[in-house]
Parts: sequence; structure tokens; C-alpha cells
Amino acid sequence: MKLKKSTKLGVIAAGNLLLFSSLSFANCDALPSYSALTEALKASVKASGGPENGGFDLNMWATIVDRDGIVCAVTMTGDDRGDQWPGSRIISAQKANTANAFSLPGLAISTANLFSAVQPGGSLFGLQFSNPVDTNVAYGQAGPGGTNAGNYGRVNDPLTRRIVGGVNVFGGGLALYNSGGTLLGAIGVSGDSSCADHNIAWRTRDVLGLDNVPAGPGGLFGGTVGDNIIYDIVDGVSASGFGHPTCGGSEPTVNEDDVLVNHPLGS
Repeated sequence: MKLKKSTKLGVIAAGNLLLFSSLSFANCDALPSYSALTEALKASVKASGGPENGGFDLNMWATIVDRDGIVCAVTMTGDDRGDQWPGSRIISAQKANTANAFSLPGLAISTANLFSAVQPGGSLFGLQFSNPVDTNVAYGQAGPGGTNAGNYGRVNDPLTRRIVGGVNVFGGGLALYNSGGTLLGAIGVSGDSSCADHNIAWRTRDVLGLDNVPAGPGGLFGGTVGDNIIYDIVDGVSASGFGHPTCGGSEPTVNEDDVLVNHPLGS
């Protein structure tokens, strides 16, 4: 029996859709699940019984993306989406996208490492204006004026399985490397000071066992280690070119005396 042309086109379109779906979704299988991310984040945030990170000890958002920038999971530590800064949901996704987009198999660059480089006169000035957020994906628009806000931070958050894009250039985004050193994607954390965000992201990545970082500005340009935050800005100038400002709290001390000691890379 011969298929009509329209039927053939429909079969081809369906086949292509299945192929695209399987390709798009496959890489999330190698990354932590929604529940694993939620558990690791809560263990790393004081507001949920975890350790101090400096900052305000607030509830947090976290997003994981795969190597193609596809969002694999979005979660929160509060009971409701309003328990965290609402704007930080998308910032966490931006941070994950950025850390993934500008890290390589042999070089991890955290969002904290980008702050000075993107300032006027910096080596990466203008980077923050590239790769804009897709707002339809970001807010899960269901129609004119409509959203899927009730699913924010849940297992079926409208960001999940889609590419949202965005670039963020302050602390809280880290690339994810498995025990074999393979770069799988990145995590973004937001909801507190950017310095505390970095500390929480670092702890969370370690809890997930995805901190096998090969190298980074923190080890190459006078910082402490790997893709750690570098506090070397004096009079507005970073000695390394990859420095991040302090945030006015105990975050640098916590990072040096606790985060790095209890969560060393590759542990």
C-alpha cells in the first residue's frame, strides 16, 4: 500500500522529533537527578540545616545543565517558590549555562572567575551580553500573560529539558567533572550574596562527586586552587585578571578555612 505524501511527511516529522528528543535528553542521564540535586543543595545551605557559607543564610535555587546547555534539573531549598528570591531562579540557570559554556575538558572556569575579565578594559569585556536568556523558556509561558509558576523549583519546572541560555559573571556557577575527568555540564546556585553562592555551589558539587576539576584560573593565576573564587581585587584592579570582589561578610574566611578544607577538589 502506498502512503500519501502528507502521510509520509508526517511519519518523517515524527521520526525526526523522536530522534531529536532522544539526542537532546540523553546527556541528562549522566547527571544527578532532581532528588539528588535537592538533597545535595539542602546539605550545603544553612537555611536547610547545612553549614554556614557567609552571606545571609537564605534559601537557595540550583540548576544543572548538560554539556549542550540543556537544563536537566531545577530545585530549591524552601518549601515554596517564594521562600527564595524569585529572581534567583533564572540567575541559577544563567550561572549553570555560563560555567558550562566557558569551561573545557582541560580547563574549568567558574562564573566567579569571570567578574574582572568582563569589566571595561578586561580581556573578556562584552561576554556578559552574549547568549541572552530565552524568556519564553525561562518563565514557562502558557499563553498571553500566563505562566507555569506553580512548577518552579519542582521536578517538572518548565526550564527542564530546554535550553534557556544566559550569561552570568559573578559567583555561583561551576563546571561538573565526573571521576574520570569528563566534563558533563555545570551547576548554578543563586539566592544569597554571590560569594556565598560560590561557597554553596562548591559544597554541592563536592557532595555530588562531580568536582574532579583538571585546572582553572584559581590554580594558574595566583589563586588558591582550580576554579575557586579569587579575592585579589585591590583598588578595583584584579592582579590575576580573574578576581572577584568580596561581598562584605565572612564568605572569604569560610571559603579558606572550611569549604576548601572539608571539600577539596576530587575528594
